[in-house]
Amino acid sequence: MIVANEWKDYKIIDMADGQKLEKWGNIVLSRPDPQIIWNNKSFPEKWKNADAVYNRSKTGGGGWKYNKKLPDNWQINYKNLTFNIKPMGFKHTGLFPEQAVNWDWMINKIKSAKREIKVLNLFAYTGGATVACLSAGASVCHVDSSKGMVSWAKENVASSNLSDKKIRYIIDDVNKFVSREIRRGNTYDAIIMDPPSYGRGAKGEVWQFENNIYELVELCSKVLSDNPLFFLINSYTTGISSTVLANILNLTINKKNKGKIEAGEIGLPMENSKLILPCGIYGRWEN
Repeated sequence: MIVANEWKDYKIIDMADGQKLEKWGNIVLSRPDPQIIWNNKSFPEKWKNADAVYNRSKTGGGGWKYNKKLPDNWQINYKNLTFNIKPMGFKHTGLFPEQAVNWDWMINKIKSAKREIKVLNLFAYTGGATVACLSAGASVCHVDSSKGMVSWAKENVASSNLSDKKIRYIIDDVNKFVSREIRRGNTYDAIIMDPPSYGRGAKGEVWQFENNIYELVELCSKVLSDNPLFFLINSYTTGISSTVLANILNLTINKKNKGKIEAGEIGLPMENSKLILPCGIYGRWEN
């Protein structure tokens, strides 16, 4: 497991009873996490400091309970990157802090390449990876089917003072977009994807991780340049092993471009503790 332990503006304060107590800048949130199946709170008194708590409903979904009035959004920094945080209807805040380990890896790969790198970011959400790659000097094509998420990504790019960098924002179904790029003859040196377990595209296209991931990676192999730098798959899909991602990369990307493949878990540390929260899996191919 690789652990995102270089944050200053984010920390897990405690975790128990299916909830994690987190500090985002100066704001403390309590949110559900299915990996937290133990009951023992390490710091019981600190839970009283939660500014807002997301409670799941027994009938599905849930909602926020605010213990004090919070701003509609606020900013946190990771090194030289700035992100806008907003509590959303389904427990999310618009940022997955564990992804910092992937941002650092991508930044290092792009800077070390010492050449112009074109990045394709699929299921790009609010643009954490987009901001990271732009900051390293790459050009980025940011693709997501949600207009709202693309707008949020633009805010993050602007907040990180990167609006003058080379970036294209595309609101589209990723399969359709990649298929068009193949027909156009466009290629990319690096591809990132963080596909959901289940989702719908801009025009109602159904995505299911287990059924569609292999075909998508195979499709994306056709838009890689002749000298590709990396290919990253991130996943939060329950029941899928990181070895599955390594196998897919071996059967697709590594067939034409022999490189190094690595796969594993990513996690977040809890402060003043030896506990680590598992936060999904990754598979990486690199030249």
